[in-house]
Amino acid sequence: MKITSGTLARTIILALALINQVLSMCGIAVLPIEDAQVETIVTTLWTVIAAVVAWWKNNSFTAPAIEADKALRESRKAK
Repeated sequence: MKITSGTLARTIILALALINQVLSMCGIAVLPIEDAQVETIVTTLWTVIAAVVAWWKNNSFTAPAIEADKALRESRKAK
């Protein structure tokens, strides 16, 4: 079983975005921006983009899902 690098990258980006958002909500400034409103907009935008990309893409973690992705790619090549 091998998780693709794209799946791993999207998962890490989503995790970082969620951690950053929680820290921002707790008043801990992670980004070096003085204006709190700009920081909130940036972190919220980052979280929304990461969440949409992670949700939209097919992230296969289990062995059966990875095998199904492989079978799908092979079936598309056969056409």
